[in-house]
Amino acid sequence: MCDACIINAVKDRMLSRRAFFSTAAASGAAAALTTGGTTRAMASGHSSVEDLTHAYDASFPTYFGAPGISTEQTFNFAEHGFNLMTLTINEHTGTHVDAPLHFSADGASVDEIPVGDLVAPLCVVDIAARAANDADTLLTPDDLKAWIATHGPIPDGACVALYSGWGSKTGTEAFRGFDGEKQHYPGFHIEAAQMLIEETGARSIASDTLSLDHGPSADFATHYAWLPTGRFGIECLANLDKVPAAGATIVIGAPKHRGGSGGPARIFALI
Repeated sequence: MCDACIINAVKDRMLSRRAFFSTAAASGAAAALTTGGTTRAMASGHSSVEDLTHAYDASFPTYFGAPGISTEQTFNFAEHGFNLMTLTINEHTGTHVDAPLHFSADGASVDEIPVGDLVAPLCVVDIAARAANDADTLLTPDDLKAWIATHGPIPDGACVALYSGWGSKTGTEAFRGFDGEKQHYPGFHIEAAQMLIEETGARSIASDTLSLDHGPSADFATHYAWLPTGRFGIECLANLDKVPAAGATIVIGAPKHRGGSGGPARIFALI
């Protein structure tokens, strides 16, 4: 069938179904959703959902400073009866996953991350007060010990997230904190990563900044300590101030392109 025939068929089908969907949409939405951001599909023990993902476009800050995504409107509804864009994306753009392959020669690619690791207990370690006065501050073993003293052991399979308050800076130059020579934002101290590897069953670490390492890092010590062990990372999380320090479940919608070193992900917390 020719392309024009396909486009015309789509238009006819859209017109015939439009009335049906406009009526069904309201009743369907009402049936699927209740108040407070809950759904009928909510896991037992959770009452709300918090989005931990930044919406992003070409203006979203990236580590190297260049735009991380470009879009081309290949088809549009007015002309073709449907919308379709072609995306060109840097894997490490927006809220995204770092697969083990990102910092190892032969680590697991993003499509090889075990699905069981993508739904995890979420542990949020708050260093925002310190970060407000020191953009280069690091999450240390002492911070982990303080979290454990308050909330108990870090659960097996957990995602341990650094909350620095940086998520609110995404629309400003302060998110990269580039001074002409180095970037400036918080990250994980290598000793904190090593403590999590040696003393806990955590499978991922996450940050609301551009990197697992802090901005001035020249050696990516935390990346090299963490990722080659088969664990993965998450960068540029949003809304960590809206989830509890302990008790939430993080769901990581990692991409699954074969051989990828990571990729943008839709991530949310069940609270």
